[in-house]
Amino acid sequence: MQESPKYWKGIEELENSPEFVKNALTEFADFLPVKETYGSSDESVAPRRDFLKLMGFGIAAATLASCQTPIKKAIPYLNKPEEVDPGIANFYASSYFNGTDYNSILVKTREGRPIKLEGNPGSPITGGGLSARAQASVLSLYDGGRLQHFTIKGQKAETARVDQEIRTKLAGATGRIAIVSPTIISPTTKKVIAEFAARYPNTEHVMYDANSSSALLRANGGVVPAYDFSKADVIVSLGADFLGTWLSPIEYARQYITNRKVSSDKRTMSRHFQFEPTMSLTGANADVRVAVKPSEMGAVAAALYNGIVGGGSSSFKNEQLNKAVAELKAHRGRSLVVSGSNDVAVQTVVTAINQALGNVGTTVDTDNPSFVRQGDDARFLRLVNDMNAGTVGAVIFYHANPAYNHPLADKVRSGIAKVPMSISLNDRLDETGSLCYYACPDHNFLESWNDYEPRRGALSLAQPTISPLFATRQAQDSLLKWAGNQQSYYNYLRANWRGVLGGNFQANWDKAVHDGVAVGSLTPAVQPQLGSTITIDQALSKIASAPKQTGIELSLYEKVGVGPGYGADANNPWLQELPDPVSKATWGNYLAVPRTMAVAAENKWEQGDVVRITTANGQSVELPILIQPGQAQGSVSVAIGYGREKAGRVGDKLGANVYPLAVAADNAISYVTSVTKIEKTGANSQIAQTQTHHTIMDRKPVVQEATLDEYAKNPKKVTEYDKVATPEGLEDPRKVSLWQDYEYKNHHWGMVIDLNSCIGCGSCVIGCQIENNVAVVGKQEVINRREMHWLRIDRYYSSDHHKDEFETEGKLATYRAMEDPSDNPSVIFQPMLCQHCNHAPCETVCPVLATTHSSEGLNQMTYNRCVGTRYCANNCPYKVRRFNWFSYYSNEKFETVNGHMFTDLGRMVLNPDVTVRARGVMEKCSFCVQRIQLAKLEAKKQKRRPKDGEVVTACAQSCPTQAIVFGDLLDPESQVHKITQREHGERGFHVIDSINTQSNITYLTKIRNTEESRNA
Repeated sequence: MQESPKYWKGIEELENSPEFVKNALTEFADFLPVKETYGSSDESVAPRRDFLKLMGFGIAAATLASCQTPIKKAIPYLNKPEEVDPGIANFYASSYFNGTDYNSILVKTREGRPIKLEGNPGSPITGGGLSARAQASVLSLYDGGRLQHFTIKGQKAETARVDQEIRTKLAGATGRIAIVSPTIISPTTKKVIAEFAARYPNTEHVMYDANSSSALLRANGGVVPAYDFSKADVIVSLGADFLGTWLSPIEYARQYITNRKVSSDKRTMSRHFQFEPTMSLTGANADVRVAVKPSEMGAVAAALYNGIVGGGSSSFKNEQLNKAVAELKAHRGRSLVVSGSNDVAVQTVVTAINQALGNVGTTVDTDNPSFVRQGDDARFLRLVNDMNAGTVGAVIFYHANPAYNHPLADKVRSGIAKVPMSISLNDRLDETGSLCYYACPDHNFLESWNDYEPRRGALSLAQPTISPLFATRQAQDSLLKWAGNQQSYYNYLRANWRGVLGGNFQANWDKAVHDGVAVGSLTPAVQPQLGSTITIDQALSKIASAPKQTGIELSLYEKVGVGPGYGADANNPWLQELPDPVSKATWGNYLAVPRTMAVAAENKWEQGDVVRITTANGQSVELPILIQPGQAQGSVSVAIGYGREKAGRVGDKLGANVYPLAVAADNAISYVTSVTKIEKTGANSQIAQTQTHHTIMDRKPVVQEATLDEYAKNPKKVTEYDKVATPEGLEDPRKVSLWQDYEYKNHHWGMVIDLNSCIGCGSCVIGCQIENNVAVVGKQEVINRREMHWLRIDRYYSSDHHKDEFETEGKLATYRAMEDPSDNPSVIFQPMLCQHCNHAPCETVCPVLATTHSSEGLNQMTYNRCVGTRYCANNCPYKVRRFNWFSYYSNEKFETVNGHMFTDLGRMVLNPDVTVRARGVMEKCSFCVQRIQLAKLEAKKQKRRPKDGEVVTACAQSCPTQAIVFGDLLDPESQVHKITQREHGERGFHVIDSINTQSNITYLTKIRNTEESRNA
């Protein structure tokens, strides 16, 4: 009798089979760091838990267990929540604000766990865009570095005991009670603080910002004006990085690009002048950029004022400044001048310039001001002195960390020690929280209810999208409880909104929660003062009398990714590995110096040399050198936000803390100071850069640019393709192919990237990383050129040398010199991802058909077929394929790098629609094929084709300037089809078109509004 086939009955039988044991111990050694012995057998076998993780159960276990004990049984829903369908994503409107960066968001959840944030298109402020910091903040929810319970003197304590002791001590406090926070834009939170102050009348709320804009407030009568860059035909910025970090960059980027988009129907654009010491993201996008020393910024402002108003003279003379004056005068009421200085004299002059130009009421709105910066330097400096004088009875730190991010951090630490009672509401025992007697950690914002008013009249709500993971409590609930109000903050919030929503409150409330935004104001109207705290004459006099600086000057700035270095941001591996848009550096800060200073005979610095920099206030730090094109001569710069000591496993001891180099004087903080000495230490610290080639060496097929004049005169000649030498009588090589062309019958997916709209902010990089579970690799692997980002943004500087010089002289030295960027280069940003070529060079060389072409135009990867030959990467002319050298998510070597990212809790952030790749697999952009398939299935249910806009890739969705458009090239109504047809023969081009790969990504030529020709 023939024996029937034997099948496995379950995982238990498989995992204990001798064949599996033998192969697992050899093939999966990285996954099995510990071997276990089962039963009485002496043979070591794979641990069941590790095997289940290999089979994909790890995410499910993390989802069910959260931070609790390991799973014993998997229990199905008895009564399934109505809104939860396994395998189907839910979206909830909410808001993100970390004290500096506001975004209205949609939270994507799967089975009750947030896995991705996307922009809320209904927001009048951010309009669907999302910053890199907001994108990455979802990972901070699962940060194991968060404080998971209340503490007394650092030791775990019962919540009831903590509350009782705090209420008793607050009631008996002698002296002032201070609540210290960064800017708070929540009207209801401020009302809670006011109620707390009513219960304890000696309470003072002090706000300060780690990167202060206090001077801007003082120069505008106590408010920060709302700016509208979309209405400005001429923009002049004095060191304000409004596209990167200044005030509201996502809002400003969306406005700014409105007047920068050009097409066959619109051949006009705004003109942007930037005066700054450090090459910023905004400066890199300017039409005209002038590098000036930090001490000259006041003189630039005075020269602009005198040129516009008439009379007076200025010590700053510059041809481009004269052109800026003429442009501003020619566009009165349609221009805008902004400054990032924290000098009240400079800000007073800028305010007067906008008034003189008639910009108030058009591009400058003081009636509906912005609330995103409210920090008062003078009040906080007085508090620090009072704490040290012993006149403060209690201090409560709410998301504030002045023991790290204030220039007087030493005095803050000594002051806390002299205050009888100190309380931290921060989410971790950071540099300040660890000094406090009590720690009552706040919920993560994704676990909380809250409201925000970033600008008068524009309200938004935040709602919890997951139950609290730890034994934390929302800070507002803590303050209410200590004030004797037993009401929950949720009910308190609803009650405060009744006056705004009115009518059928429940219906209006439900709509506001659903939409995430509402119209109205909860902030009491504050009549601004008549003007600045100083007059324009006093401001001009102060600028004119400032001593002329002759030595090296240092300016401190904020990076787009890590920002001021708040706890959650500093401990976020996605942000630490996000390349800086300009320097392309990751994992730490550095001293940016101009090339002429580095090569000077007295210095002879090489990039990576560690130097000790000492400033006029006697402070010194050690940092590696980075040679930065565009850095003003006679100046150096360094980013704040690094050098953390108690941020968490990822953020600790990265770079140097340079907040002590800032100067706190005259009731203000200055982020500019003079340098007394820079000396080499003899050490070297290699900087982890994702791009070390700086120019395109005049290879125009890679990236293309033209001036607005050239585009207006002859739009068909602004795009130069690679000139291929074609012998007489033969066809253009691009028309000859050994390939059999594909015929797309149903869909043909394609993308358009407008280089005029791309500002290089990096939001798309983070969006792609989150959506597709892209690994973090750490500093050393970035140095080894093994970063895993599927999408990168190439940054190209203009060179001092031109192709005609090379062709004339025919010298290799000249060719090499073309790689040297200009001392003040123009910059182009180019997002680079898999081009999904119709004639893909990678597909022909794969020996196992792991990379193939789909019937819809996608170059697709079959991971379980890939054997890691890397032939495809070698054959890819765009270098967009990434080889997974390690099992990053399970290798102990990367635990410190990833921190909380791949713990059982951290796995909750992973997208279950995209597999987590193992070691030895090639991976790359997939055009978010999982999103394509979802849209197709939804359309199929309704018996129709997907409509344009229903399929949006993660990179396109996150872009605040809508530089990326994705869609079906076969759909005549799709935007991608219309743009490619309209721009064909004008701005549209394919990268390295001469090799005839027939890319499915079309780029649009960068257009600059400059008078100079690109070849001048």
